[in-house]
Amino acid sequence: MHARIRRIRSRRRLRRLFLLQRFARDESGLQLVELTIVIPIFLMLFAATAEFGRYFYEYTTLAKAARAGARYLSMTQMETDGSQDTTARKIIVYGNTAGTGSPILPGLDLDKNITITREGPIPFVPERVKVEIVGYKHQPIFDLGALLGKNFSMNVDVKPSVKMRYLITQPPPL
Repeated sequence: MHARIRRIRSRRRLRRLFLLQRFARDESGLQLVELTIVIPIFLMLFAATAEFGRYFYEYTTLAKAARAGARYLSMTQMETDGSQDTTARKIIVYGNTAGTGSPILPGLDLDKNITITREGPIPFVPERVKVEIVGYKHQPIFDLGALLGKNFSMNVDVKPSVKMRYLITQPPPL
């Protein structure tokens, strides 16, 4: 091969190599590629944090309401007609004894979400009062379960319970 042809081919090879090196050093658009990789991860973390915060808010709100209802029941005289149970349920759901206004959390029901249990050896003088919130479901805003798998759901039960010592030791008047 002639020397001149070798020189021309080597110059073309070097020119191609320099073009590839210039392209490899060019960083325009790299931030956009990094952003498209990082944004979905940050959105998932944000959604998970928001859902955990909402669940924690619902749990603490229901736990405080159950504590208020148990405190009311532990300090009132037990009636045979169960009127104090109805009042305690109103305190738990609405935050007041009249049962007016809207529930403290949407979907909370007087009859199906609250269980009141009295424990003790004597029927009309219990030692402890237990208030449980049952069957209340957390309704997620972001459906992360659909993104993570087939049978994974964020719609979980929120079920706090409170047990208090019954403070009145006298049986009710008959």
